[in-house]
Amino acid sequence: MNVIEVIRAKRDGGQLTDDQIDWVIDAYTKGVVADEQMSALAMAILLRGMTGAEIARWTAAMIASGERLDLSTVDRPTVDKHSTGGVGDKITLPLTPLVAACGAAVPQLSGRGLGHTGGTLDKLEAVPGFRTKLSNAEFVRQLQTVGAAICAAGEGLAPADRKLYALRDVTGTVEAIPLIASSIMSKKIAEGTAALVLDVKFGSGAFMKSVDDARELARTMVELGKAHGVVTRALLTAMDTPLGLAAGHSIEVEESLEVLAGGGPSDVVELTLALAREMLAAAGLDGADPADALRDGRAMDKWRELIVAQGGDPSAPLPQAAETEVVTADRDGVVSALDAYGIGVAAWRLGAGRARKEDPVSASAGVLLRKKPGDPVRRGDVLMELRADTPDRIPPARDVAVAAVTIADVAPTLSPLVLERLD
Repeated sequence: MNVIEVIRAKRDGGQLTDDQIDWVIDAYTKGVVADEQMSALAMAILLRGMTGAEIARWTAAMIASGERLDLSTVDRPTVDKHSTGGVGDKITLPLTPLVAACGAAVPQLSGRGLGHTGGTLDKLEAVPGFRTKLSNAEFVRQLQTVGAAICAAGEGLAPADRKLYALRDVTGTVEAIPLIASSIMSKKIAEGTAALVLDVKFGSGAFMKSVDDARELARTMVELGKAHGVVTRALLTAMDTPLGLAAGHSIEVEESLEVLAGGGPSDVVELTLALAREMLAAAGLDGADPADALRDGRAMDKWRELIVAQGGDPSAPLPQAAETEVVTADRDGVVSALDAYGIGVAAWRLGAGRARKEDPVSASAGVLLRKKPGDPVRRGDVLMELRADTPDRIPPARDVAVAAVTIADVAPTLSPLVLERLD
């Protein structure tokens, strides 16, 4: 095989053969194909696309680059959830213990935030003592005993994806739908779950800006899951406005605890329950009502069990920011829009986000919203709080936060949170 021939084939709009795909993924994983060569191929894929057969083979080759977890010893049905990322998206935190409390095992391999989007592992590390790295044996054992685990993917799981993901991030090829789909699904299939529910987001705060692109990505991933024997379904959900009122780490944990206690913002509760019902149905447990598990405290009990199992202290106080500044309304009216991307950038500038995967983040930094679209305001009302560890972080965040809010004379027409379901 010659990598130049593979690059040229895709550059010129051709379809890669199974042998070409198998070879290039294996050779890149082993360092035979250089980063600059894989960068050229990734850009060709972004511009030329891939057929369904190519994407399926590419995904299979990435799975084959490492190990595949065996969850056959877990004595309850396994089901996972993956979100394509957004602002204020803390849904994994209440959802995982909720679904586990209803009888499923949830093998949740999660990631860290990058840029304006938050990461589940960063949020959980705001809990004192919480350990995000588990060995494969610990992971499987915790699924058996607790019914849920939330941790980072092990080094042996789809190593080709780990290399390619980092490369895409610095070469302008993150948006390539074939590469997004194969990246997500190679890890999820390799983790060994029997069922998977995808939360595919669209809008200003999502990677997929349009509904059509989100739908194409969702369909691609659902087909990949089915082809590998995983029961897979997807919801298309809106991300023009942040989810809930908190965008940060410790403040998102606090909001998740409100949901687990039976309260919390209505949109977070709505999406948590919608995804929980899909997960339970996919796992064959559609007789369970997740709303009951929120009301009677079982979900909160499972959260505490999960946190303790991974070394955390569920009763310990969460980190609090040293600096706080409010953003107020400059006129009377109604909040007509709250740009998710702008709020995500504000949280990033406050210290909650990172530009590179190795950058540190602040557990206490973030944006706490006081108003959402549809809420009436008077001049001087607090729209949001900006929280940071140092005062120099606030001015650049304030600029983008102020620009994210639109106040109008009339109330907006609010769009549904869940737009569509695909299976």
